[in-house]
Amino acid sequence: MGNKNVKVGLVQLSCSGDVAENMNKTIAGVREAAQKGAQVVVLQELFRSLYFCDVEDYENFKLAEAIPGPSTNVLGSLAKELGVVIVASLFEKRAEGLYHNTTAVLDADGSYLGKYRKMHIPDDPGYFEKFYFTPGDLGYKVFPTKFGKIGVLICWDQWYPEAARITALKGADFLVYPTAIGWALHQDEQTNEDQYNAWQTIQRSHSVANGIPVVSVNRTGIEGPMQFWGGSFVSNAFGRVTYKAPHLQEEIHVEELDLTGSDRYRTHWPFLRDRRIDSYDPITKRFLDEE
Repeated sequence: MGNKNVKVGLVQLSCSGDVAENMNKTIAGVREAAQKGAQVVVLQELFRSLYFCDVEDYENFKLAEAIPGPSTNVLGSLAKELGVVIVASLFEKRAEGLYHNTTAVLDADGSYLGKYRKMHIPDDPGYFEKFYFTPGDLGYKVFPTKFGKIGVLICWDQWYPEAARITALKGADFLVYPTAIGWALHQDEQTNEDQYNAWQTIQRSHSVANGIPVVSVNRTGIEGPMQFWGGSFVSNAFGRVTYKAPHLQEEIHVEELDLTGSDRYRTHWPFLRDRRIDSYDPITKRFLDEE
């Protein structure tokens, strides 16, 4: 890759129950990001609908679609028209009764590069994702786009350093995390602050440990009992936050990533060099019980 800088657009939006309205709004956001100079545009998790996983409802399976399919066709044409890469989080219907939380990547010429299926699936009050999604079986993925090698992970994957490490080891220039996470409306401000700080800190730590930037794009707006906290952000290859979106409003922002920083940080802080890969077998155990 000759150009070691890349301009990434973050599209942080609120959603409604109207799928067509959400798609049109997202397309407008992609266009705005491209007009601002974005070369890669990252969309929030499950942008086509409300975050339906707050309830267990069989009707919500009707929101799913094939990948590639209708949405990737539309976004591929848009990517080609604008000359941008689009990272799009979708609800995938793989087969009858088999569904995934999946992100598709469309290259700047409109071609479909492939998909990543979310590996870590949460099940918490307000986040009943195990009801809908089968865990990913494609492994961790890096997509070689016109503007760099993009490592794609999704929301709950954010909390797992193993996922970030493996994706980085596969050659990612930077990591992206389409996300849908928020505050329960009944929570106090201290709890809200602690949760957001933990969420941002763990992802910044992936930048530090792996020497690559992280781009995290979250939704905003109130949906049911949840205030999605926005706060989309970018951290550089040493974990410094170079951009943070507001919490309670929509935002289309373009941030330039300096990909040359990875070599500098990895040279001066050589965590990859000093990894003791001969000692890591225990990490494959669920828990290290006393024997």
